[in-house]
Amino acid sequence: MIDVNAYLGHFAFRQLRHNTGAGLVRLMDRFGIERAVVSSAAAITYRNAQAGNEETAAEAASHRSRLIPFAVLSPAYAGWRDDLKICHEQFGMRGLRLYPGWHGYKLADPRCRELVNAAAERNMTISIPVRVEDRRQQSWLVSVPDLAHDEIAGLIRACPKARFVVGNGNGFSGSILGRPTNGLPDNYAIELTWLSAELGNEIGLLLGSLGEDRLLFGTGMPFHYPGPALTKMEILPASETVKEKIRSRNAVRWLGLG
Repeated sequence: MIDVNAYLGHFAFRQLRHNTGAGLVRLMDRFGIERAVVSSAAAITYRNAQAGNEETAAEAASHRSRLIPFAVLSPAYAGWRDDLKICHEQFGMRGLRLYPGWHGYKLADPRCRELVNAAAERNMTISIPVRVEDRRQQSWLVSVPDLAHDEIAGLIRACPKARFVVGNGNGFSGSILGRPTNGLPDNYAIELTWLSAELGNEIGLLLGSLGEDRLLFGTGMPFHYPGPALTKMEILPASETVKEKIRSRNAVRWLGLG
């Protein structure tokens, strides 16, 4: 299994366990997860996200066969071009995660599109979490709304050469991102951390609308334990061939691992 939604480091508003490279790999071993995409949880709230990328690179360095590091960058920060180059060329990061609600910009911002296109030119995958945590769990110090699906769709449409992974959200099947005739390029996939496989069976609905090649396995660890995501795969009414695509084969293509 390849988990496309995992994190390292500390988060400002809650304690995270298994949040070191060694700790996360031990958790992965318990649940049979071979590899995981990781980015800095701390960079979500750092004023300078690059400090979190440096921490992630250091933690992942001893586990490069298991951990696939992604950068966290803000186009509102003037030094992002240099930071992107360092993250890709020195740290070997294969993708980029965007947190517009936390970093004070919109996905429609021309600076954001410039960052996405620059990362795409480096063959880096763009990860867009709809949320970090459930809004009902947010600290009283912050109020960051979920990203609107229409806003994500606008960036996907504006950057057709990029590869996107949209995750940490739900309700996709009833939005523009889940409709088969939405006019969007097929350059995005959806990961299943927050999706249901039984009540409502949103995973099944998206299999029908987007196809079996555009769903990816994700757990959200260590914000969440991996068990629920594995249970979803067990009860999902789909063939083992389809499940194998979701568990790993699709991620190989979307992350450019092949």
